[in-house]
Amino acid sequence: MKKVILSADGDSCVYEVPNAVADDLERYCLYFCTEWIRSEPQTRKYRIHGVVCYDQDDFIDYLNQYVFPNEPSRLIENLGWTNFGQNLPEAYRATPYFNF
Repeated sequence: MKKVILSADGDSCVYEVPNAVADDLERYCLYFCTEWIRSEPQTRKYRIHGVVCYDQDDFIDYLNQYVFPNEPSRLIENLGWTNFGQNLPEAYRATPYFNF
C-alpha cells in the first residue's frame, strides 16, 4: 500500500491505496471519471439531471468495492486546502496527486 493525495476542488486528502493505483494514479482516476462512472448501471446515483457528480470518496468506494476489494484503501489525513496541490507539506510533495 502506498499514499496518494486526492481532492475534488476542495481539501487535499491523503489516502493509502494499493500499489498499482499509486503507481498509475492518473490512469485509474481518469478511467473512473470518464468511462466507469458514465457507463455502468450501478453509477446512476452519480448522474443527476444529465450532470455527473462525484468526489474522491466515491473514487475510494469504487476501488474498495469493484477493483481492489481485498486491499481496501483508506483515508490517512486531511491536509485542508492546498491550492490544488501547490502548497503541500514538504513530506507529501513527491506523493502522487489527482484532483477530480
